[in-house]
Amino acid sequence: MGFFPPIGLEYIATALKDHVGNLTLIDLRQEREYNNPDRLRKFIKENIDLVCVSVNWSYFFNDVCNLINQLPNDIKLVVGGQQATDNVEELFQRCPDLDIIVRGEGEEIIQDIAQDIDLKDIDGVSYRNNGRIIHNPNRQLPKVDSLRNPDRSLRRTSYHIKSKGVRLFKTVFDTVLSARGCPFKCKFCTMDLNPLGQKRNYSARSPESVVEEIKGIDANIIFFADDNFFVNPQRTEKIFDLLIEQGINKRYIIQVRLEIYKYPHLLRKAEKAGFKVMLIGIESPHDWILEQLDKGFNSEEVRKAFKVLKDYPFFYHCYFIYGNIGESREEMLYIPRFSQEIGADSISFQKLQARKFSPVKEIVKKTPGYHFDSNNFVYSDRYSIKDLRQIQKIIKKSFYTPSKLCSMLKKLYDIKFIMPADLLWFFIRFPALLYKVLAREIEKRTGKKKNG
Repeated sequence: MGFFPPIGLEYIATALKDHVGNLTLIDLRQEREYNNPDRLRKFIKENIDLVCVSVNWSYFFNDVCNLINQLPNDIKLVVGGQQATDNVEELFQRCPDLDIIVRGEGEEIIQDIAQDIDLKDIDGVSYRNNGRIIHNPNRQLPKVDSLRNPDRSLRRTSYHIKSKGVRLFKTVFDTVLSARGCPFKCKFCTMDLNPLGQKRNYSARSPESVVEEIKGIDANIIFFADDNFFVNPQRTEKIFDLLIEQGINKRYIIQVRLEIYKYPHLLRKAEKAGFKVMLIGIESPHDWILEQLDKGFNSEEVRKAFKVLKDYPFFYHCYFIYGNIGESREEMLYIPRFSQEIGADSISFQKLQARKFSPVKEIVKKTPGYHFDSNNFVYSDRYSIKDLRQIQKIIKKSFYTPSKLCSMLKKLYDIKFIMPADLLWFFIRFPALLYKVLAREIEKRTGKKKNG
């Protein structure tokens, strides 16, 4: 979405601070002037002798490969991130001047590289050696509490919630990582694994360290990057208590599982501590699909949970997956109606993916008539990727009516996630957002870009 700070690279940069003379962090999504290859190449040749590049999303993969191939070939180049870990051989093949790929979590590895430890002695890297690609053993996973907080002073830009590239609110946005891993085993998900497919045991920071980091953040809206913020209710409650005791006035977004409805005292404390938006993975309104995905609850419990949750002033955003194995068009199109029935404030929905190491990948391979594309999206002989895109458009149009959009905005304002200054900013910027949406729609329908 473009408005999340590059927190992964910031952890890497912070780990490097004691081992280099000067350090520069460039976010190419924000600092567009450096997307000019000549300018970026000139900057590097004049200032830099080690370049670290992160590629985490498949839709940036080709762009990053092109970028790497335009960098000076006499500079040591290290690439990491989810896509680098998943596509080691392809990345080396497409980028002949690439020296090192960091597989998995790189905070410790980059320190070894900066200290010129021989590459053969650094676990967790793949590298070139006389024309051969060497893959060292995987590295033991560090505990998240051992990591230094990312140095946000390295940022050269601020971050704000955006849509279609248009800044929606005045308030500054930031992210905090308080834990890594997830103890649950939903079949479509790999959050309980690290990028190498290794079991990632749930590893959490102390509540005191989390709150201390928050105190040093200028942003008013903070998204917790934890896969599930409520894994340990006692720890979660301690974070709430510390935020309340210290009078820290910020707004928070968290990812949670449905089971939060069982902890009413924690919901009350969450409200008091400033938590405003909860992102909940429902995945499907159909019991047989929930069982197939191993979610651990059924549709009746979803309805029961939302009867409780609606009594608390939070904005509930629900995730859904469509195009599941065996799912019919009619079952997919029930998602918006089910969402309205339970009282979801907003929803997002994605085609089923057979991610690397996900049990879904093996299930798809064994199911006649089902396949996955180069981005691991699942499709079938009955429903092509094109068919699934059309279904997605219908789901979106059915749920996001004009009245629904207005009610979303009203609730965000009522629960004080949006403040008066944000609301004013939104209405000033709304025409620009509307223009971008319409321009993109015209481009889709006509194949021509609208000038202006």
